[in-house]
Amino acid sequence: DLFTMFMFYEVALIPMYLLIGVWGSGHKEYSAMKLTLMLMGGSAFLLIGILGIYYGAGATSMNLLEIAQMHNIPIEQQRIWFPLTFLGFGVLGALFPFHTWSPDGHASAPTAVSMLHAGVLMKLGGYGCFRIAIYLMPEAAQELGWIFLILTGISVVYGAFSACVQTDLKYINAYSSVSHCGLVLFAILMMNRTACTGAILQMLSHGLMTALFFALIGMIYGRTHTRDVRELSGLMKIMPFLAVCYVIAGLANLGLPGLSGFIAEMTIFTGSFQHPDTFHRVWTVIACSSIVITAVYILRLIGKILYGTCTNKHHLTLSDATWDERTAVIILIACVAALGMAPWWISGMIGDSVLPIVNAL
Repeated sequence: DLFTMFMFYEVALIPMYLLIGVWGSGHKEYSAMKLTLMLMGGSAFLLIGILGIYYGAGATSMNLLEIAQMHNIPIEQQRIWFPLTFLGFGVLGALFPFHTWSPDGHASAPTAVSMLHAGVLMKLGGYGCFRIAIYLMPEAAQELGWIFLILTGISVVYGAFSACVQTDLKYINAYSSVSHCGLVLFAILMMNRTACTGAILQMLSHGLMTALFFALIGMIYGRTHTRDVRELSGLMKIMPFLAVCYVIAGLANLGLPGLSGFIAEMTIFTGSFQHPDTFHRVWTVIACSSIVITAVYILRLIGKILYGTCTNKHHLTLSDATWDERTAVIILIACVAALGMAPWWISGMIGDSVLPIVNAL
């Protein structure tokens, strides 16, 4: 239901503002206000787009299936409503250049809020772009999709490059999220079954990986009271459990085979390169370069904070993870590994689910 979708888009913003603005850290008021204003701007575009779809289709209800099956939106109107709807949801999916709310929001939010923010909230953007913008306006998606393909391609590469120059652990993971969420929108715009299946797999994979990363960052910060990469070193000897888990999360993020990141990204790039158009293939090659950039900042980060000699004597007395922290981390790692080593059961289900939408395209 279009109205329900919009309502929960708005409902998701209210607790985020309070959770970051009241219980956050650092520049929490600025980050909360920036997040709210940018997403409210996106929701304004979305509201116009949804009303345009409803009246343009001459529908009697806001039921998605009814509009898709029984009504036809004129192409002249699709050219107007598609960019507004895709942009409205794309802001929530950290679409360049409207992504800047995400890193600041991540950095200022409490650990649990960062996990929900990246793992759940940002996925609403990709889902809406696919389920509403592309599904209900396929002709405009085919005609105007190249514009957003360029923006999502920039998101993928720019987010990875930005992560390379950050010194705050949360900002590194936040810009990494911009890159990985950009892959979701990038794959959706290829509009074939393999790429769209990869986009959904990436949503699942990124939600698990990023939640794991933010959980570990929160645990490390709770002990060291710093997220500055320049002030951390030699943590592998001090807190071996957390350090090993951080290595696993990093390897999943850079796409190591056997973990969920590899399955999702390989499916996306395979499906994207299946597109017969040279323009789409060139941008696929550009997006593929993000794999190398991701490996650079992940391996540099792991080498800097986990290995070597601990230079802060106060860190030598720190404790490793408690049993409840170990339980949470192990569950997330098990999910990441299960999706990476046995993806066929869920990829088949996703492929069957996206097929009706792809056939409509």
